[in-house]
Amino acid sequence: MPKQTFLNLLEEKRQTIVNAAVDEFAAYGYESASINRIVANSGISKGSFYQYFEDKMDVFKYLMDVLANEKMEFFKEKRPPNGNMDTFEYFRWLVKIGMEFNSAYPRMTQAVSRVLLVEGLYYGKDFAKYRQMTTDAFSAMIKQAMKRGEVDPSVDVELAVMVMDTWTNAISAYILNEGMKQKDIIRWVRSAKTQEKIDKLLYVMEYGLRKTESQFVSKT
Repeated sequence: MPKQTFLNLLEEKRQTIVNAAVDEFAAYGYESASINRIVANSGISKGSFYQYFEDKMDVFKYLMDVLANEKMEFFKEKRPPNGNMDTFEYFRWLVKIGMEFNSAYPRMTQAVSRVLLVEGLYYGKDFAKYRQMTTDAFSAMIKQAMKRGEVDPSVDVELAVMVMDTWTNAISAYILNEGMKQKDIIRWVRSAKTQEKIDKLLYVMEYGLRKTESQFVSKT
């Protein structure tokens, strides 16, 4: 977490430092990111940086917290179009709303995704608590779907969670990479063509887990 000296800064100065850090991680990833470039691009001294943050990991985790808070606020305003959705319909809705959020904050999402997914830090010990929050949510979703008869009861919950987590990250990375090539990323994400692409990607995951018609037939 940032030090109190950073939190005491004027909003404009804090945002300048955040923007410089976002651009650095988006362009170079974590391992190649340079504190020297962050301080140069934000107009502060290196000594000031260490008055604000412990190290490079500290500033990156702060970016993650900022993104998580923005996402929480974004989802507060969203409601599923249908209260009777099954688990997979609800999951599809969550993914699509998540894509809209990513398109509204493309540069920060790109920075975080590059570090966590491309460089693989998401699976390391530094981000275990973030990963656990995600896997706990997916686990609860799968267990509920099993109770409702929507998921094959023979499916291993842990493996199902791994599939959902990996597939969601893969879809996010694909949509973000393609979206960054567009002039208007938000309009592109909302387009019928992109929505259809997301549906097709989710279809592959869903029908690996969904209980099929033949499984409803009792064996005689």
